[in-house]
Amino acid sequence: MTSTRDLRGLSNDGGEARQELERLRAEVAEWRRRYAAGELRDLGFTNSAREVDALYTALDVPPQTSVELGVPGEYPYTRGIHPTGYRGRLWTMRQFAGFGSARDTNERFKFLLAHGQTGLSTAFDFPTLMGYDSDHPRSEGEVGKTGVAISSLADMETLFDGIPMDEVSTSMTINGPAIILWAFYIAAAERQGVSPDKLRGTIQNDILKEYMAQHAWCFPIEPALRLIVDCFEWGAKHAPQWNTISISGYHIREAGSTAAQELAFTLADGFTYVERGIARGLDVDQFAPRLSFFWDIHNDFFEEIAKLRAARRIWSRHMRERYQARSPRSWMMRFHSQTAGVTLTAQQPMNNVVRVAYQALAAVLGGTQSLHTNSMDETLALPTEQAVQVALRTQQLLAYETGVPNVIDPLGGSYYLESLTNQLEDEAESIFAEIDRVGGVVRGLEQGWFQRKIAESAARQQWEIEQHRRVIVGVNEFVTDEPELTIPLLKIGEDVESQQHERLARIRRERDNGACQRALEALRAAAASTENTMPYILECARQYCTLYEIRAALESVFGAYREPVFF
Repeated sequence: MTSTRDLRGLSNDGGEARQELERLRAEVAEWRRRYAAGELRDLGFTNSAREVDALYTALDVPPQTSVELGVPGEYPYTRGIHPTGYRGRLWTMRQFAGFGSARDTNERFKFLLAHGQTGLSTAFDFPTLMGYDSDHPRSEGEVGKTGVAISSLADMETLFDGIPMDEVSTSMTINGPAIILWAFYIAAAERQGVSPDKLRGTIQNDILKEYMAQHAWCFPIEPALRLIVDCFEWGAKHAPQWNTISISGYHIREAGSTAAQELAFTLADGFTYVERGIARGLDVDQFAPRLSFFWDIHNDFFEEIAKLRAARRIWSRHMRERYQARSPRSWMMRFHSQTAGVTLTAQQPMNNVVRVAYQALAAVLGGTQSLHTNSMDETLALPTEQAVQVALRTQQLLAYETGVPNVIDPLGGSYYLESLTNQLEDEAESIFAEIDRVGGVVRGLEQGWFQRKIAESAARQQWEIEQHRRVIVGVNEFVTDEPELTIPLLKIGEDVESQQHERLARIRRERDNGACQRALEALRAAAASTENTMPYILECARQYCTLYEIRAALESVFGAYREPVFF
């Protein structure tokens, strides 16, 4: 068969190149004849959306691919945003952690840092995600169960007790009340003597994907977008090392989207945030360098690598050409990745260790800047310390024993990978056109367009599993009659909730309630005007106003979000 080397001179000798391509076409045609005559397994040879070809050759990629690919650290960043790749700096190993009280999670943070983790990632319980205090009636039975309970600055101070906040990078997965939790974090750092300009980290703060997929919201869409731009504006001036949003495909994919939908819907959300920042009067190069992304790393190995490469290329092109960003830092897509929680199985849970290892490899080959590897028990409960340690060691083995980080984009130039990268890019652009036709992201959410697309994809994937067209090891194939392997699980005691009630009662007794009420009234006035709300929320945090008190003050002006019925 014709070799890659034979085709390198395509642009130098048109006649010879045409002959080589014709020879290759003939060879591929003969292979296809023999392939069609062979026996195939009765299985769907698909990625997340469609069947893939059995063979890819130079015929599947444009002749100029090697030129367009470029090199790492150069536009359009297909091969990575840093010229040194992981030879200069490894990805940040950032394990998601949070359970019970702030003191419980503080101890877990210190355990992770002691075992080589290089960044913190905070999981909040469901009441916190929704903006409720631990003693709110709607919080009953949920306090500390799916993450850490944070109801005031006092909890945030405990969470980072003994952890120098100017020396650690912290990610916080919070969206509806993100601006409030960020204010708690900043105020806690001030108590340590650390100014906002010294803080490094990320708040997720991506409300559009909440309306699409995860459903942890507080306010209607327009005021929620205003709060996000308030973060952009304030952060650019006062916290220049902080990422004020992590535009997240993760939850879109976990809800059932395809890889191409995750790619397109997430980037469309990102473009919407850029447009809102520009509409505020912000210089795109003032805030765009602090926009970051968050991707789900699913089971289809090559598709996930291609998705990350396509994402960088699309973002850089749109930022430079469509939004006229001048700084290369605005063109670069920086992102965190997490292995796919939805792929973990309760059956044969040790298999999850293997799934996570392959997914982590895909994230690294795709050039992630930071990575969370899921623990084997996360489909059953919050992870134990033993399970978390195995997940962290998975990353450390990948970083230090495999040799994978030694070469930048080592699969670059693969016919299959380059074809798949191009295909995902083309499909994303096609979806952008569909989004434009429905009136943009906000209008698409209001009409339920995104929600229906995700639901349709999820239903198709579930049908494929039920029909055995998609094999899940230990679930629909390779099922054993032996008793299921049991593993230790983390249990959250009911005493966490009662302790939080007592803590909040003490805070309300001991704080300056007059100063608290004045801060809340000033916040209501700012929300009713066009002022940036961040300074007022920060002052509320400093006065030990609680999470729900601040949410309620904003809600009295903005109203609450009620999801329309689409199905």
